[in-house]
Amino acid sequence: MQRWSSLLLNALLLQILVVCSLAQAVPSIEEYGKLPEISRIELSPSGKLIAFRKNVDGKDYFIVFSLADWKKIAAIDITERNPRKIEFIDDNNVLLVVSDELRIGGFVGVNTISTAYRLELGSGDVDQLLTLGNKIFPAQSGLGHVVGYSEDRSHIYMTAYVGERTTEKPPYSVMKVNIKKPNRLKEVFQGKNWSTDFFMGKDGQVLAEERYNDEKNIHQLLVPNGRVRDAIFEKETKFVHETFMGLTPDYKSIVVLREDKATSEWGYFLMSLADGKVTPTSITRTDKSVEDAFVDDNRIVRGVMYSGLTPSYYFFDKQLNSFVQQLVAKFPQHSVWISSYSADWQKLVIRVEGSQSSGNYYVVEQGKDPQLIAYSRPGVKAGDVNPIATFAFSGADGLQIPTLLTIPKGNVDKMKNLPLVVYPHGGPKSYDHIGFDFLPQVFASRGYLVAQPQFRGSDGFGADFVRAGWGEWGKKMQSDVDDVVAVLVKKGMVDPARVCIVGWSYGGYAALAGGAFSPDLYKCVVSINGVSDLPKMDSMEVHESGELSSTVDYWRRSWGLSGDNKIDLKSISPAYYADNFKAPVLLIHGDKDKVVSIHQSKAMYSRLKEAGKQVELKIAEGDNHNLIVGENRVEMVKSVVKFIDQNIGK
Repeated sequence: MQRWSSLLLNALLLQILVVCSLAQAVPSIEEYGKLPEISRIELSPSGKLIAFRKNVDGKDYFIVFSLADWKKIAAIDITERNPRKIEFIDDNNVLLVVSDELRIGGFVGVNTISTAYRLELGSGDVDQLLTLGNKIFPAQSGLGHVVGYSEDRSHIYMTAYVGERTTEKPPYSVMKVNIKKPNRLKEVFQGKNWSTDFFMGKDGQVLAEERYNDEKNIHQLLVPNGRVRDAIFEKETKFVHETFMGLTPDYKSIVVLREDKATSEWGYFLMSLADGKVTPTSITRTDKSVEDAFVDDNRIVRGVMYSGLTPSYYFFDKQLNSFVQQLVAKFPQHSVWISSYSADWQKLVIRVEGSQSSGNYYVVEQGKDPQLIAYSRPGVKAGDVNPIATFAFSGADGLQIPTLLTIPKGNVDKMKNLPLVVYPHGGPKSYDHIGFDFLPQVFASRGYLVAQPQFRGSDGFGADFVRAGWGEWGKKMQSDVDDVVAVLVKKGMVDPARVCIVGWSYGGYAALAGGAFSPDLYKCVVSINGVSDLPKMDSMEVHESGELSSTVDYWRRSWGLSGDNKIDLKSISPAYYADNFKAPVLLIHGDKDKVVSIHQSKAMYSRLKEAGKQVELKIAEGDNHNLIVGENRVEMVKSVVKFIDQNIGK
């Protein structure tokens, strides 16, 4: 049974027809495919300043404005540094965290090193907050994790491994850093080498320390008690099931994300710092999982975001919760993302995406209407966005599979015998939202219907839905992807002779699995940074993380290697079924990809070549898993569109 949403049949369809009638020429592939021009908008704690990143002609700028008069406070070229994190310390100082690949004397290979800087807006001066070798163990990444601020925000509490180059198992500790004189740093709390996080009180004291010993599989939460530390939580586990998010406003409990045994859903609980007693909260739902928490600079939890095809919210403060619910209701059938907020939550920045928006930013003050401040993609207007509908269909065993459908705007009223691109997401423990997804938008703008089935194992639809994917790589997870074709063909919407499958990361695996295990279904296959050889991936994970690591355990459970039913990984690896392929294959991979090794695509290419199949490999030089280099991304989009046009185009 298919359950079509009213999004497709009623109100949205009428809105689509109106918007599409206003559209002009279709934007170029460059406009759809390039990185957003405006991104990462941040409010200062006072709500008086706003900052954002602006990408123009390959240059990346960090710009700060005063909201009162829109006067520019600062504009800095950050192209070479490309910070992965930008946030205000106060109205005069900004925290920047950047990553570099460096070789460190005495250590093997190239290391990815994160570094945190303090930028003073008035003078433009930049100071490095933690320096490797200055009390900081020199071989580590991840510098820049902030666990709290002093009350006057003159000091930041940051975590780091501490010790000299020869220190064996250096402790992970909390450092108090003077933002104006960062060389004056002090270790205020020393953890263990396997400590993972810390939670601070108002007075700069550590209230709780989290540890996970990967060798012994022991997960703990400890509370300092004089010279000792009491374990208020301890569990022996290969997988970390509890996520400690932050503290309650009274600093008496820690908020923990864990599975609710009564509902099998993930929800938030309170764990008393006094005795470890766990009590439920009112925010656990049976229909949706809690995806994220809103935590302020001192790790106080204010509210949560729920999963789903569009995000929804709940805040503990009744007035704030009412404000957010009314705000979301102003943009029906769109995703409303809370991007930033002032310290008092009186002012928010939101990003709106959906069938009538490629990404619009608004500033919203409680009691006032949203104020449009920026377009994420100025070259893609509302009338250029191809509409997005939702529906669900029954998988082979009756499981309902939520699905997004991006419709060519010229075919809204004549959806018959269209060419189809099936676009499964990555992860696989991830999921798609209603929003501006650049590849489906590009495909739809060229006349292709795009289906994004949320196959079993996808996050966002409950814990049981995730568990249904365990051990189903290449099997039921794959049939969920393949079955959407039959559903749309039966509806008369799709021409079965013109179907292509495209995927990124796990989606790349699913695309290759489609070519290998359903060779008559697809007329072309595109894998972007995809997996093809699971035995090779398993060996690499063991080499990088260790046989006993939780990462290896996670992947093996996902594949079906744990428990009594242990699958042969070759049997679900497309690289070992090159002879089955009938459709031409395009492989694209970033040579700096640290998530999925480029050897996965190279192995697939070699085996397809040996089997005499039609295959092409394109390497994105100097780029990573996300293909963040603008030129590479646009070139990739052009290559994929050309490939699809050649195989299923008119």
